[in-house]
Amino acid sequence: MISESQSEKKDMKLFWACFVALVATSFVFGLRANIIGDWQTEFSLSESDKGRILGVGLWPFAISVIIFSLVIDYIGYKTTAMIAMGCHLASLFLTLFAKTQSALYWSVFLIAIANGMVEAFINPVIATVFKHEKAKWLNILHAGWPAGLALGALTSILLGDMDWHFKYAMCFIPVVIYAFLILPCRFPVNERVAASIPYKEMLGQVGGIGFFAFTLLLVLGISQIVNSLSQGAEIPFIVAPVIASIVAVIAGLYTRTAGNWMFLLILMTMGPLATTELGTDSWMPDLLSADFTAAHAGWIFIYVSTVMTILRFFAGPIVHRFSPIGLLVVSAAIAITGLLLLSKSSGMMIIAAATVYALGKTFLWSTTLGLVSEQFPKGGALTLNGVSAVGVLGMGILGSPIMGGLQDLGISKDLQANQPAIFAKVAGEPKEVVFLGEIRSLDEDKISALSPEEKNLLMKTKYPHKKAAFYQVATLPCFMLICYIALFLHFKAKGGYKPQVIGTQT
Repeated sequence: MISESQSEKKDMKLFWACFVALVATSFVFGLRANIIGDWQTEFSLSESDKGRILGVGLWPFAISVIIFSLVIDYIGYKTTAMIAMGCHLASLFLTLFAKTQSALYWSVFLIAIANGMVEAFINPVIATVFKHEKAKWLNILHAGWPAGLALGALTSILLGDMDWHFKYAMCFIPVVIYAFLILPCRFPVNERVAASIPYKEMLGQVGGIGFFAFTLLLVLGISQIVNSLSQGAEIPFIVAPVIASIVAVIAGLYTRTAGNWMFLLILMTMGPLATTELGTDSWMPDLLSADFTAAHAGWIFIYVSTVMTILRFFAGPIVHRFSPIGLLVVSAAIAITGLLLLSKSSGMMIIAAATVYALGKTFLWSTTLGLVSEQFPKGGALTLNGVSAVGVLGMGILGSPIMGGLQDLGISKDLQANQPAIFAKVAGEPKEVVFLGEIRSLDEDKISALSPEEKNLLMKTKYPHKKAAFYQVATLPCFMLICYIALFLHFKAKGGYKPQVIGTQT
């Protein structure tokens, strides 16, 4: 018979294995955010191209997280983890040997697929092992995300002017470590499966409308892949809502429900949430280059990530004090303030603004996972990972490219109006950016041919538009705040926030 102390030791070994796996995924993310400038030069990326590369480093995650969430109870957590390890290693090799934009795109795509597999198993494992304190332990688990960001960025800075290939090769270290920790672990049976909740009932938590959202974003993502390969022939936008509607009708008829209204409302917040946190993280070092050198901007990125790591590690008392929904209300309000301050601050005041931003975004993602796991345990891995999938899809397909496109649009218009001669020298071919139409971004090869004086004038035009991106993103947590207040009032009317337990839900 296993003693309680032995059981706790096994639980913590499993926790740390999952934690390091998450660190490995975000290590790549943090390092990539700090070498994107090197990629821009080597692969001639425009701001929109950078947004597309950063986006594909995230949204394909949703393809694997949804697919594996549907089958993970059948194939097992360890099998999923081992496939993720293989994809991580393959993607790292492909990136290091990439010679074209297309090769870079696909190597980044593959690592996002691997990251989705990691998310697919770590969240339900921790929610099952610590089922009486889900919000607390999911917050602590997701301290691994900012920890990996900080370590990745720190690695890039400490290696200084070394070639980006050498820096990127450092990503093998956390991947090998998490593989070493995962392989000897024994994984638990999911809470839903242990309670014999039917698969159909799990699908019913998402319902027809939820599957419409899943399918719409997935088809848009797949369309982006096909369009990038098609040499001009593109899949019409209308295809995505048509396919999503068909899937929604089938899912609705099968489950006999449109979905839980609260789950659907949370889904609506996830694209804005992911762009607020992950989208801004992707661009942070680049956007801060308006006021700081690349190295200094990287240190601010590390500082923000370190603050998040520490706060998530001590999330238990904070979640207890506010409740998950109360914490989301407070966090959204602080995130809005932080983004607005970042858009207006300059010099050292940016440190204070970045601190406020860090305080605001710290608990948004991890507490949302805690909220979903506590309110929808019958949804198992699907509801828990589905919100992450929708968030990353919304950010990767729409949020990050639009952020880059808005920068390109503002810079091009400003340059045309005030420096037309320079614009004529550096304007690239028009590119279609989702919801923004055709934009003439700048050609990096042509920029490199400018005189030092012309480059200086160009930089003075570009930087205000980079700072403005923070202001534009601040509209997203405003929408989130409205949704969170509605949920807060709902729970208050029912006598306060209470986690749901399988067997007692309505």
